[in-house]
Amino acid sequence: MKFIDLFAGLGGFNLALTRNGHECVFASEIDAGLRKIYLQNHGLLPQGDIRAIKAKEVPEHDILCGGFPCQPFSKAGEQNGFKDEKSGDLFYHIIKILRLHKPTFIMLENVANFERHDDGRTWRIAKNILTDLGYEVDIKKLSPHWFGIPQIRERVFIVGSRKGLAHFKWPEKQLVNGDMSITSVLDRFPDDARYLSEQVVNCIDAWQLFLDNYPEDMNLPSFPIWSMEFGATYPFEEETPWKIGPEKLRKYLGSHGKSLENLTDEELFLALPSYARTKEDKFPDWKIRFIKQNRKLYEDNKEWIDEWLPNILSFPSSFQKFEWNCKGAERNLTKLVLQCRASGLRAKWPTTSPSLVAMTATQVPIITWENRYMTPRECARLQSMDTLRCLPEGLTSAYKALGNALNVEIVNRIAQSLIIDEKNENKTPKLEHEVEVV
Repeated sequence: MKFIDLFAGLGGFNLALTRNGHECVFASEIDAGLRKIYLQNHGLLPQGDIRAIKAKEVPEHDILCGGFPCQPFSKAGEQNGFKDEKSGDLFYHIIKILRLHKPTFIMLENVANFERHDDGRTWRIAKNILTDLGYEVDIKKLSPHWFGIPQIRERVFIVGSRKGLAHFKWPEKQLVNGDMSITSVLDRFPDDARYLSEQVVNCIDAWQLFLDNYPEDMNLPSFPIWSMEFGATYPFEEETPWKIGPEKLRKYLGSHGKSLENLTDEELFLALPSYARTKEDKFPDWKIRFIKQNRKLYEDNKEWIDEWLPNILSFPSSFQKFEWNCKGAERNLTKLVLQCRASGLRAKWPTTSPSLVAMTATQVPIITWENRYMTPRECARLQSMDTLRCLPEGLTSAYKALGNALNVEIVNRIAQSLIIDEKNENKTPKLEHEVEVV
């Protein structure tokens, strides 16, 4: 069958559907660099911004695919949804194409939050529009690690069919025989590895010292550890620092117990944690809870924390926060996978990679036992894109493209159940990445 690939990126839909014998007849991608890469990998030059393309300029096709921009629906963004001025309207350009060409099948992908966005109203609007166009539709959240691929990356997939979905079944979660490990996608000391900076190494050492000092008979906190709250006394429960104003605020202590007494108004708020500078009368419940938990953590462990605290003071604020996401693991960071996020240094089991994100190269998963970041080629394997010949030049561009990509194996499994050709219904391609199940 013929398909089109909208918001094409590195061509995850193309890789999956051509594997199953389908032909890509049109692609659209706004990024000029990715259009060149797409041509090199898939032999087709995508058109540019879909907003500049008329529906009648798109060739006839049987399958419409698209991983439409996720920022308007992501929990990390402002969650403006379809109201987003830059990219929220792009869904409606998909609708224009569907209305004119009426392809038999639809395959769409977005962030896990899409289904829940705006209390579910966003999905209900999208579903009603697609239903009115003659499609039976369904939605499901899937992650590569459900199918033996060592990356936790929850995304929603939307399928639609003008033939109905009685024939369709979502891929079932599989239990991999044996422990999953991120090492299955890693090279050993690859030549193009980017090693950790001295600052990152020192930050990891500082948090390792924290773990070494933490009482052995106590579980590590499940909440994010915000070292800025160690010694801080500024108000946070009934009123915010912004609400009480500079004069009253000077009576308190800021980040890491710093005195606010003789500071200017500008210096005053810079001496608070960034999350406490917001101009609001009351903090949200989750922020109040985290601050309270961290202050209690400090009070219960003040003696050894005060001795440890100077080790963390010289780092940027994102390195002054820590998340232990591997309950029960040995307290040894050199045996875990780490990731530097705005929310802090995050420690995870080495069974799976954290979700790749389309941000900066510093947020790429850290392979601590080799003191380096994952390479772009290793990240491509996490997206089941190991057959791609070319990746964008430059680490930042490559990581960004892979962070925006979808997992090819998941699409492959969905496509094999969704896309039925009445002439060849019994010819089902074999999965290339079958895993042994128990």
